[in-house]
Order: sequence, then structure tokens, then C-alpha cells
Amino acid sequence: MANNIKLLSDQDLYLFNEGNHLRLYDKLGAHLATVDGVDGTHFAVWAPNARQVFVIGDFNGWNKERHPLHQRGASGIWEGFIPGVKAGQNYKYFIVSNFDNFSAEKADPMAFSSEEAPKTASVVATLDYEWGDAAWMKERGAKVGLKSPVSIYELHLGSWRRKGDNLPLSYRELAVELPGYMKYMGFSHVEMMPVTEHPFYGSWGYQTTGYFAPTSRYGTPQDFMFLVDSLHQAGVGVILDWVPAHFPSDAHGLAKFDGTCLYEHADPRQGYHPDWGSAIFNFGRNEVKSFLLSSALFWLDKFHIDGLRVDAVASMLYLDYSRKAGQWVANKYGGNENLEAIAFLKQFNHVVYENYGDTQTYAEESTAWPMVSRPTYIGGLGFGLKWDMGWMHDTLRYFSRDSVFRKYHHNDLTFRMLYAWGENFVLPFSHDEVTHGKGSMLGKMAGDDWQKFANLRLLYGSMYAQPGQKLMFMGSEFAQWGEWNHDRSLDWHQAGHPPHAGMQNWVRDLNALYKAEPALHELNCNPAGFDWVDANDSQQSVTAFLRRGERAEDTVLVVCNFTPVTRSGYRVGVPRGGFWKELLNSDSTTYWGSGQGNLGGVKAGDYQSHGRPYSLSLTLPPLSVSFFKCCD
Repeated sequence: MANNIKLLSDQDLYLFNEGNHLRLYDKLGAHLATVDGVDGTHFAVWAPNARQVFVIGDFNGWNKERHPLHQRGASGIWEGFIPGVKAGQNYKYFIVSNFDNFSAEKADPMAFSSEEAPKTASVVATLDYEWGDAAWMKERGAKVGLKSPVSIYELHLGSWRRKGDNLPLSYRELAVELPGYMKYMGFSHVEMMPVTEHPFYGSWGYQTTGYFAPTSRYGTPQDFMFLVDSLHQAGVGVILDWVPAHFPSDAHGLAKFDGTCLYEHADPRQGYHPDWGSAIFNFGRNEVKSFLLSSALFWLDKFHIDGLRVDAVASMLYLDYSRKAGQWVANKYGGNENLEAIAFLKQFNHVVYENYGDTQTYAEESTAWPMVSRPTYIGGLGFGLKWDMGWMHDTLRYFSRDSVFRKYHHNDLTFRMLYAWGENFVLPFSHDEVTHGKGSMLGKMAGDDWQKFANLRLLYGSMYAQPGQKLMFMGSEFAQWGEWNHDRSLDWHQAGHPPHAGMQNWVRDLNALYKAEPALHELNCNPAGFDWVDANDSQQSVTAFLRRGERAEDTVLVVCNFTPVTRSGYRVGVPRGGFWKELLNSDSTTYWGSGQGNLGGVKAGDYQSHGRPYSLSLTLPPLSVSFFKCCD
């Protein structure tokens, strides 16, 4: 028999049932303990509608009667201490419900580790680790803020690189290779697609069963800590994808955990996601809120994560998301807004920033929902930043068009600036753009092979020139030809060929320029940081604009030519006289361009143009972006 002890305080139970317990991971789940001089493990699990709960595992031959847990008052929590249970041993909960003769073996929702899929047991684990990233942690707030040159490399751990027999790299092996590559390429942060434990590899982690466990596919929790630590010591931040919108219906997971819809809504019109065949959390249930809020803080607290990107926010905000009439339930006011999910997201952001003000939250939100990245005290959702999905779609649609027709679609380039200051934006080219038959980034570009590469350099250059933080999916930085495939490595051999190497050099230099020039990042979320010179030259498919920093001298001119025609003597108005140095030119032979340009820069003439007192007479290379700065 398990010893009936009480490691959970009454205050813990109160906060949990109230929806305000933020660190359940310190209380629920499996924790090594010593009781009356005896070593073992304390188990605690929430199952309010269970009649009996047993711990089964390696240590008792998976016996379903030997180690029962005991209820803790009316909290719904079952707990107990089992002597002799050690770290590394496998276990589950055997739950016998009060309803429908239901019984099931369930993984621990609060487990720190799991068996490697396809096995599904939880593993008793500690989170002991000696961190070496104190210098990073002290300064990281200055590196993730709205004025910082944040450029994010989105990564799928299992397919970035692979080793013999097509095996993914482990966390420790990634720690050897990834930090150096991030530092070499100049990305400030890596964003990892969900590392939370998931049974189906092909879900990429977006069908989570273990909200407190890094997937065991690549190693232990300490191995993952070592990867984060190594990135931090290399000066690279770590952002995690986090998925509170839905969870899979696997029998060992959260679905019908105690024989009832405990974590999810019972009504399928609210609790079933038609797009992903998954269950939707009941955001109005206090214990579910405690669970999810604790999960969010867990990664920031125990793994030193620098930011959370919340997946599928739009699906949380709207009760009729991806549903037809009659397939959803209106809120109490008759509207389609999910009031409980909205309240949860506000609480999530408040909790994160209150506890870790030097981190950041990101919303993947694809609609026109207002004030996603505005403070909750003025009615916003409270996120730090929002992905600009509209810009992504408009831009990719434009670049897929033959240059002959681009003049008729100039608005796709300029429309963004009508709403650019309504939110704090990240400009994303993510995994969603290079999978499910959408082709690679390079494959989306119009024209022959040379034009495709030139277009992609122009696309990336225009992204780095635009206000907003940047995000690029792995493989896009060297223009991989093929669509991303999670079952194999990126096509790294292509990076050795001149056009791909040129693209890699271009992205590297863009990152360096982005960091070096305050004009390109200081006012990313402030309208004072952007000024059109000419937004209306649709006939020649050219745009010109100024990016500004907080100091007047920190001004950069950006000129883009979206056709394969060289334009000589193209006059552009500028605010200052003197020599304007050409900082970067995407048509340089270094990047596999044709080598046209302005011989290092142009002296401004005393000729008015575009309402400005001076102007430059420029050569605009074909399908190019050029950056200039006055050096006199």
C-alpha cells in the first residue's frame, strides 16, 4: 500500500480549483521524495470523477491493484507516496471512473518525461541541471524587445540535419551543431516547433500529449536543457511553439481522462476541432486554466525559454472557426467570440509578463481581430507581437506573378503600410508555406532559374527592409529547391552550389545589416520609423522608402526593382546631401547576381525630387533591392 501523505498544501488546492495555481509542476505529477527516511516517489493527479486511481509501472509489474492513490478532500486530486520508486522507471495511472464502467491506463498529464514513441508510458524524472547561461539570462530582455533586431530561425528538430540511417540528431548532437550555425548566419533567435511530447511524429508536435515534457525522441529533459544552455552561451535566444488550442484524442492522453470530458468541452460543437480531429480545451474550467498557465510558466522557469509562440490563436478566438451554421454554439451575447478563451489568453499574457518580463509572447493569429498585441488594460489580448499573415500572403502572391503583370498588382506590395502600426508585427515565412504541396520558397518565385533566385533575394531583402521582426523557416536561407519533408534532412548538399551559397551569404549579410543599422530595427513598431519616398511607381514596379532610427543620422534608403529590367538614371529623392553609400545590393556577384549596381554609392545632387531637397540618380539592377546610407 502507498503511504497516505500530504505534500500538497490546502493553499495549493485552493489556487488550483480557483484557476490561479501557476506552478502545478512543483506539486502534481511524480516527484522523488523521502518520507520517514524512506526514498520513493510522490504521485498526484487530478481525476475528480474517478472512483479509484492506481499507479501502475515497472516497479509493480503493472499491477492494477497494488498501489492505490487516495482522494484529497473535494479537490479532485488523488495522491500517494510509493516507496522505492526511482528516477527512470515507467508508470501510468489506472483510472476507474464513476461513469459508464470506464477504466483506462493514462499517461501522467504532469510528467516531466515519457517513453519514446510509439510507447506511451510516463517516466519518473528529475529536472536537476547546472546552468551555464547566467550572462545571457541577465541581458536577454534587451535582446527580445520591440526595438531589438530580432531575426528568428524556425526549426523542426527532427529534420534539420540527420545522421546515418536517416536518424534525427539528439538534443546533445544539435547542441554541437546548431549554436555555431545560428551564430554564423546571424539569427538572433531560434524558434522550435513544439518540443512538447507528442505521440505522432507527423504532427510536428502540434498534437501534444505531454505539456510538461520535452519529447524523448531526442533525449532527456537534461539533454534539452543542455541544448538551450548551449544556444544561450552562443548568444542565441530560444522561442518555443506552445499549443493550448487543442490536444489529440489518443487513449493514453488527456481526452476523457477520468471517464468524462475533464480537460475538453463535452459538447462536440465546442470540444471537437473539425480541422485537426482533436479535442478543444475547456477554457472556462478553472483547473484547466491552472494546468495550461502552469505549462506556460514551466518552460520559462525550468528550461530558461525566452519566448512562447502560441499556435492557432484564431481557432481559440472564434466559436465558429472552421464551422458551418448549426455546428457551433453562440456565446451568452449571441456572438461568435469565445469569451472564455479570450479571458484565458489575456490571463496567460498577464501571467507570463508578470513573472518573466524579459521574455516575449507571439500570436499566430490570421484574422483582423483587434489589439492582439496591445496591453490587456486597454482591451488588448496582451501578446508582445503578432504574426503578419496578411503581409505574407500578399507578398507571396505578388512574387508568384510574372514580372510583366506585376504593375497591375502593385497594391500587394504597399497595402501593408495602411495597417502596419495597428499591431507589433513579426513578418513570417514559416513551415506552413513550404509543406502540404505548397512547394519551397524558391519554387514559388516566378521566372527562369536565375530570376527565381533573384526574386527570392529580393523577397528576403524587402522583408528585412520592412518594419517588423523577421522569421524564416529552416532551409529557406539557402533556397532549398524541394518542399520540406519532416522524414529527412534538409538538402544541405545544395548549399554548396553557387546560387544557393549566394542566397546563404545574402541572408547572412541581411542579418548583419539588420543588427548594425538602428534604422532597420529601433522603430520597427513605430510609424516614425518608416517613410515612403515613392509608393506609386506601379508602371515600373519600383518602390522606394526610408527607414529611420531614433537619431536623424540613422536613416537608410531602400529601393526595390521588381522587374528583370535594369533601370539607369532612376531618380530618388533623399532628405540630405552628401555621399550615399550602397550598404547592400542583392544583385552583387557575391550573391549570384549579375553584378550591376552603383559602384559603392552615389553623391546626392542638389535636385528636388519626391518632395525632398536632394536626390540620387541610381542604377537599379534587375529584380533587386539596394540599401543606401548617407555617410557625409
